Amino acid sequence: MVRRRELTPDEELRREIREKLIKRIKAMGYPESLGTAVADNLRSVKTMDRMLGYLNASHPRSAEEIVDEMLAIMEDRKRWIDKKESEWANARYNEYLNGQEEED
Repeated sequence: MVRRRELTPDEELRREIREKLIKRIKAMGYPESLGTAVADNLRSVKTMDRMLGYLNASHPRSAEEIVDEMLAIMEDRKRWIDKKESEWANARYNEYLNGQEEED
């Protein structure tokens, strides 16, 4: 008998929001495969929740509009990640420079 491990609270939340997103897209008349593709591409709870907000507020009229918003959300997330990585690298560099000044 194969036992499944229990999901962490974060994993459970992610699973729930993923299911909500897929269910919402299906309820709008689109195939489940579109909902699955959108959820799998967005990946995080915040991005999937943002997409749910868009679907509930904007009522897109085509699958293309849904995909366009998904791509915009993904680009925003990438930009945020890049910004945080840059800030981290800049902080490390500043620490290095400050250490060099103390040695002089």
